[in-house]
Amino acid sequence: MADTFCLGGREFTSRFILGSGKYNLDLIRAAVEEAGAQIITLALRRANTDTESILDHIPEGVTLLPNTSGARTADEAVRIALLARELGCGDFVKVEVIRDTKYLLPDNHETIRATETLAAEGFVVLPYMHPDLNVARDLVSAGAAAVMPLAAPIGSNRGLATRDFLQILIDEIDLPIIVDAGIGRPSQACEAMEMGATAIMANTAIATASDVPAMARAFRLAIEAGRAGHLAGPGRILERGGEASDPLTAFLDGMGMDEVVA
Repeated sequence: MADTFCLGGREFTSRFILGSGKYNLDLIRAAVEEAGAQIITLALRRANTDTESILDHIPEGVTLLPNTSGARTADEAVRIALLARELGCGDFVKVEVIRDTKYLLPDNHETIRATETLAAEGFVVLPYMHPDLNVARDLVSAGAAAVMPLAAPIGSNRGLATRDFLQILIDEIDLPIIVDAGIGRPSQACEAMEMGATAIMANTAIATASDVPAMARAFRLAIEAGRAGHLAGPGRILERGGEASDPLTAFLDGMGMDEVVA
């Protein structure tokens, strides 16, 4: 039986989602061919340009996830989402509401407002948020299809800086948890998947790698390994001390050294 997850009534097998903010053809190609991405984000400014459109390079069958990048309020996010739908980008939307220009942290309050409005408009809403259990619960009530908490500030490649808070959301929220922003290494993606995350969104880590296709492939393998580890049920962790794994230990403990050497 295939290990899949659902968003907006669609079934996905790939748990890698490409954030295309650092758009280039090599990145798009590697994400699809090497990482197996089935969902790719799309900033409206990338789709609506006189020179080149990212839409021309995303293969058929890949689900577009327009984002509201640049929105500073819920109202701006809603307008961007409605415009994206009018341009034919579909009903999926990643809500980003960011007023902070230094750290680029999401405005959770405005994100909840935008999610509620867009869900009522029939969108499949994936809100980007700072990991907070109460906010995540409010997003569920607002009609979110998934929750996308940040691991670290956007573009930082710092990894799981919010690890403990991510685990709380994974344990308590009955929606897909897609870890977004800050994942910088395949090993970090693997750890997030081992924790029980549904999927990983990455952009900068792959776009800034020396070998983009190789890094995309590494992320795919790491995400698959982390998911397999989670499904296997990791063993317990001892809080202190150690525990012998060799069944002969007790037997040897009862013998003198002369007997062991003999």
